[in-house]
Amino acid sequence: MEEAERQRPGGREGEPLDGFTVAVTAARRAEELITLLRRRGAEVVHAPAMRTVPLADDIELRHATRKLVDEGFDVAVATTAIGFRGWLEAAEEWGLGEGLLERLAGSELLARGPKVCGAVRGAGLREDFSPESESMDGVRERLLKDGVAGRRVAVQLHGAPLPDFTEALRAAGAEVVVVPVYRWLPPEDTGPVDRLLDAVLARTVDAVTFTSAPAVAGLFDRAEWRGDGEELLAALRSEVLVACVGPVTAQPLAERGVPAVHPERFRLAPLVQLVCDELPRRAEELGVAGHRLAVLGRAALVDGEARPLPPAGMTLLRALAKRPGWVVPREDLLSAMPGGGHHVIDGHAIEAAVARLRASLGAPDLIETVVQRGYRLAVEEERV
Repeated sequence: MEEAERQRPGGREGEPLDGFTVAVTAARRAEELITLLRRRGAEVVHAPAMRTVPLADDIELRHATRKLVDEGFDVAVATTAIGFRGWLEAAEEWGLGEGLLERLAGSELLARGPKVCGAVRGAGLREDFSPESESMDGVRERLLKDGVAGRRVAVQLHGAPLPDFTEALRAAGAEVVVVPVYRWLPPEDTGPVDRLLDAVLARTVDAVTFTSAPAVAGLFDRAEWRGDGEELLAALRSEVLVACVGPVTAQPLAERGVPAVHPERFRLAPLVQLVCDELPRRAEELGVAGHRLAVLGRAALVDGEARPLPPAGMTLLRALAKRPGWVVPREDLLSAMPGGGHHVIDGHAIEAAVARLRASLGAPDLIETVVQRGYRLAVEEERV
């Protein structure tokens, strides 16, 4: 890679996500997203927040497909490429494939974006309209402009309802038949999600990525079941970056007051690039003892070099960095340490932990000992 391509914000060299920890909540295409993030230097925590019902076993999808093949429809809305292809494949397995294709060919077919258009054309069909915005708003505006009163509209869903879209069509006089492709359920093993929630609440992840609205719902449902809903909101509204593949995925976060970023192109590669841009920009650097220091989720950046730290070291560094330059008493560091309330943790243990932290940082002068008082980050001016 050329030198110019390896420069990070602030003139640092290396991959843009060196030292950062990014959570992936996706179940589908997770490996692709994880690979892209790791190539850019990130440590990745993977915890699928939801799982899908296999299409061939989905009774609701089969009933909706049978109804549409038997009774017909006037308009079809395809929302996702994988969902549209999966619907056709499931229909073929049930012996309904040919009938569904005939009905689709005889209907007005609207596709949400170019990837969906590709799936439509791959099936030997042709879309009648696709909005430049790649949004369901654009599809809805077109349908309402043309008029849908008295028309039956088949809407291919992808994991989550579209209440604003379907209710607008019904209010305009349409009969809406939803096609629930890829319905989502909670994961069978909730252990990874619980570990992810623990990490978010402890701020040991720097960013959480979402590629579907159901994953957002799944993470919050689990947090609320645990009694951690408000703490999760607090973390995502402040220290932890939330990055979504597109505005549809970001919508349930916006409804909860959680700021989320998404790329202009709703794809995985632009999502990763956005994370690469945002995380280094958000990492606050401190001038400490002639060095540049940034405290990340599971590492510190010292003069642009990622220094992974164990949990105890991260806890101490965060406690010192909360008020840079202020003296943090030993007893406060003691209480912040994992197991700090246990009798075996004492002042000598704090001294040893600080010594290990200094060694891990590779710059012992970053942390100054203030005799009989505690420790501080050695910023330019001491504050008390």
